[in-house]
Amino acid sequence: MSERTIRLNPRLDPRDYAADYARDGMVQVPDLLDAASAEWLELALEHDTAWHLSLKTPEGGKLLSPQDMQHMGRDAIGAQIQRALAEGRDGFSFIYLAYPIITTLLTGKDEGHATHALVQFFNDTPFTTFAKAVTGEASVTKIDAQATWFRPGDFLTQHDDTGVGERRAAYTLGLSRDWRPDWGGQLLFHDANGDIERGFKPGFNVWTVFKTPRQHSVAPVAAYAGGKRRSITGWLRDDPPVK
Repeated sequence: MSERTIRLNPRLDPRDYAADYARDGMVQVPDLLDAASAEWLELALEHDTAWHLSLKTPEGGKLLSPQDMQHMGRDAIGAQIQRALAEGRDGFSFIYLAYPIITTLLTGKDEGHATHALVQFFNDTPFTTFAKAVTGEASVTKIDAQATWFRPGDFLTQHDDTGVGERRAAYTLGLSRDWRPDWGGQLLFHDANGDIERGFKPGFNVWTVFKTPRQHSVAPVAAYAGGKRRSITGWLRDDPPVK
C-alpha cells in the first residue's frame, strides 16, 4: 500500500487572496485541500487521535495526556478546570482538547497519522510558496501545527499571539461540518475598544490566516451545539527550522 499524502487544491491561485490579506491582515481560503485530503484528516481526528486536555494553570499552559487524566482521576481534573475558569475571569485562559502533532511526530508516535502528513505538506515547497504569496511573508521558514477540539463550554480568551518575534502569521484549518452560527465557537477579532470587528464561524476545509500580533479569541461553544468544533491551528514562523 502506497503512503498517503495531503494535497493542495489545484484550483487555488494565491493572487485571489493576497490583496485581501494585504488590506485586512486576514483572509479565508475555502477548499484549501483536495477533497480526499480533507476527508482523511476528518476521519483521523474522529477515530485515530489520542486527545489531550489543554488548559491554563497559574504556572502556564498544561497538556494532560489520556494517561495523565486516568492517573489523576475526575476530582483532580475538575479542580484544574475550575482554576482555568477562574483565570479566565481576569485574564488569559483556555480549556479545550488538543493533539500535539509536532511532539508525536518527532518522538515517532502514531506513525502514519494524517496530521503528520499534513505537517509535511505544510512545510514542503508547494504550500510554503502558496502561503508566502498569500501573506507576503517571504521570511517564513516553517509552519507548525496542533489539532484542537473545542467541546461545549470550551473557550480561548482574548490574546494576540505575541511570541518572541518569530510568529509572522497565525492560521486555522477548519474541520467542522455544517456548523450553525448560534453554536458559538467563532474565531473573533477585537478592536482597541474591545468590540468585535470581525468573526468567522467554524467551517470545513477553510484556511483562515491572519497577521500577528492581533487581538482575537475563540467564543465558548454552546451547550446545545450539535457539531464538533475541530481544527488544525498554528503559526507561520521565521525562526530556524528544526534540524
